[in-house]
Amino acid sequence: MKTRRILATTAVAALVGVWGFAGTLTGQSGQAAAAGQKVDNFELTDQNLHAQNLYLLADAKAVVFITQANGDAAVRANAGAYNALKAAYKDKGVEFFMLNANPADTREAVLKEAADYHYDFQILQDTYQLVGEQMGLDRTAEVIVIDPKSWNIVFRGPVDDRVSGERTKATATKTYANDALDSLLAGRPITTARVAAPGARIALTAATQHDKVTYSKDIAPLIQAKCTGCHQPGSIGPMNLVNYDDIRGHAPMIREVIRTKRMPPFHADPRIGTFHNDKSLSADQIRMLVHWIEAGAPRGDGADPLGAQTFQAPEWPLGKPDVVLNIPAFTIPATGVVDYKAPWVAMPAGLGDRWLRASTVKVGQRQGLHHVLTHYLANVPTNGDPTKGGGGQGVSVGGYAVGSESSLMPADSGTLVPAGGAIGFQMHYTPFGREAVDDTKLGLYFYDKGKEPTYVMHNSVIMDTALRIPANDGAWQDTSYMTFPNDATLFSAFPHAHYRAVSTSLEIMYPDGKRQMLLALPHYDFNWQGAYVFEHPIDIPAGSKLVAHYTYDNSKRNPANPDPNRTVTWGEQSFEEMFFMSYAYQWKGETAAHRVNYDTALNASRGFGMIDKNLSGKIEVAELNGSQAALRPMFGMLDRNGDGGLDAAEFAGIAAARAGAGRASAAPQPEASNPARPQG
Repeated sequence: MKTRRILATTAVAALVGVWGFAGTLTGQSGQAAAAGQKVDNFELTDQNLHAQNLYLLADAKAVVFITQANGDAAVRANAGAYNALKAAYKDKGVEFFMLNANPADTREAVLKEAADYHYDFQILQDTYQLVGEQMGLDRTAEVIVIDPKSWNIVFRGPVDDRVSGERTKATATKTYANDALDSLLAGRPITTARVAAPGARIALTAATQHDKVTYSKDIAPLIQAKCTGCHQPGSIGPMNLVNYDDIRGHAPMIREVIRTKRMPPFHADPRIGTFHNDKSLSADQIRMLVHWIEAGAPRGDGADPLGAQTFQAPEWPLGKPDVVLNIPAFTIPATGVVDYKAPWVAMPAGLGDRWLRASTVKVGQRQGLHHVLTHYLANVPTNGDPTKGGGGQGVSVGGYAVGSESSLMPADSGTLVPAGGAIGFQMHYTPFGREAVDDTKLGLYFYDKGKEPTYVMHNSVIMDTALRIPANDGAWQDTSYMTFPNDATLFSAFPHAHYRAVSTSLEIMYPDGKRQMLLALPHYDFNWQGAYVFEHPIDIPAGSKLVAHYTYDNSKRNPANPDPNRTVTWGEQSFEEMFFMSYAYQWKGETAAHRVNYDTALNASRGFGMIDKNLSGKIEVAELNGSQAALRPMFGMLDRNGDGGLDAAEFAGIAAARAGAGRASAAPQPEASNPARPQG
């Protein structure tokens, strides 16, 4: 499968040998690394919750990092000089960032510091200090210049000589950073490659704190807890990690994927919310594992706790299902584009009304099956062909996307699957170079009769089917929301988009205007998707907006971008794009014995939330773009109260107005607003 990040992070073993981490430990004793040191790839998140991968900047002429810490007098005094340096070179192909390696500086504090002192930079937060260790950071207010041709540090020092210790001169007489950049861009040797920085000391966590780490006591249990479940025979990992030899052989790659945050595959920012299904490593676990690898992955004494076990992924991870539905087999062609398939399978006779508690999709052909969506069909399709006609809008009974196979309901909660009928499937297949047959199955797990759950689970989707991403735009942002008509409880969220999506987040906007971030994925990974289950379910008061944000990279810097010169719109295939944030919730006061119908009003708010980009609660003329632009001439007529914007009630009249004008409705059509519809 084509990936966005893997292409940018070539295998470390091939570049530097099995243990050849050139310069990796330099600076861990507190001594700054000299110019000429190579910087291995890494990914860090900035104060605005966007991730930056160093090696994706390979086309830059230079990459500059300025070491920063909140409250640092030297950095504050140089703020104007830093902004001027960036302004002078940003149009010459130079990329600029600040680098904060102080774990005590929170994201909120960094945001305030940047605003108060006008830092015009992405401030990358090196919370685990792994980048700081490799670069040998010693002081703040240091400008570090990296040459992307070699990824070597070619200069480190102050921006100029204006600030020195506690003294500040009116004007600079030496322009160290400008001189270094001018020489690098001109291809000349940098005459002054190292000058002492004027800022405060940076306290790095020494690698020696992990000198006593042992494989048998520390590393093996960690690998088993966090990695072996996927990396064992019969599971989804591309290699096994079931003994010391496996782990040592893949150690350089493990270090690489940790530093670039590709693994473990849980991409929620740890500073935003807590999650029941968190697969990530703690800060100390990350440092311990990386330091152990950088020390040569020593075997040490003691038996191999992993080697003494036999590993084999279970056929069904949740145990034997109550019902297994065999989805009609499909032959995936070697090449081409495959339209979505809509097979169906009749529910077993005599099953009766049953409450679903969990489901698992057992994938037949992992390389070629992109996703599976499910929905209950009250009536078996009359065409009699189980490979066709499974389209519909019924309740979901689970699904699959890369990295997400099982769906579990919260305790004492379920979804009612009525007697009879069928399960319809939406199957998205992607050819991968050779013909293959997919024979995926769906396993259903029900509550025992007489032990039905108390609470009813619901699902819906925030989307923007009017999505339109300009060609060659590396940071296109979009927002959409839905408004809850009654009190509810939010349990989980499942972000989904395609190759061009690079980050996403979900927040709640309360009726009083207060906003709270619930989930942030600074690095959205198309190759690993799943639900994020809140450790503490979120109360949603009536009138609250659930707001989703996406950022897309439609530039040549995105290695997986099929065509950066194309304006991209919503579409089912992966080379098109989506804005799709599904979520699971319950209505307050609803029980299995006392059902309510608030979903209709909730889903009716979707179309309004697609257009109201500034979250004002009113649609303004400037927000009517794309297919909605045809409404501009009649805006005055639709704005009945003359306040310059369309509220929800006025927006509801759009369908009638457009129908009267002989045009298609501007409100989302059922096909676009149905949560069971395409999730490419």
